[in-house]
Amino acid sequence: MQHFPEELMYTITHEWAYKDEEKNIVTVGITDYAQEKLGEIVFVELPEVGLKIAAGDEVCVLESVKSAADVFSPLSGKIVAINEDLEDSPGLINSDPYQDGWLYKLELKDQVEYDELLDVHGYREHLAEEAEE
Repeated sequence: MQHFPEELMYTITHEWAYKDEEKNIVTVGITDYAQEKLGEIVFVELPEVGLKIAAGDEVCVLESVKSAADVFSPLSGKIVAINEDLEDSPGLINSDPYQDGWLYKLELKDQVEYDELLDVHGYREHLAEEAEE
């Protein structure tokens, strides 16, 4: 069964975001649903630290045994860290998408963008609608 932590915010393209309120830093990854659909992830192309991005920009590429998928940034800001562990162990995304499998961290440019992301209930509703299509 898929797991969606309640403290995270989500996108309709299956990314999650978690904001550290004290530091204005947001950690981004893909959801349990997304990693399950991709299958075993074998390669991750991460963004460069220092890169300025806008919400909706393609920032990562994940390659699995099934296919390749783009990861889009849910928010605007500047990349301040990447999960270097994924270079040697991309499967962390499959085994632990919300902790060890995070992709990157960014310094948030606009709080409004974060507030407009889906909460866990909105994301579950989106998945239900997507399943009906």
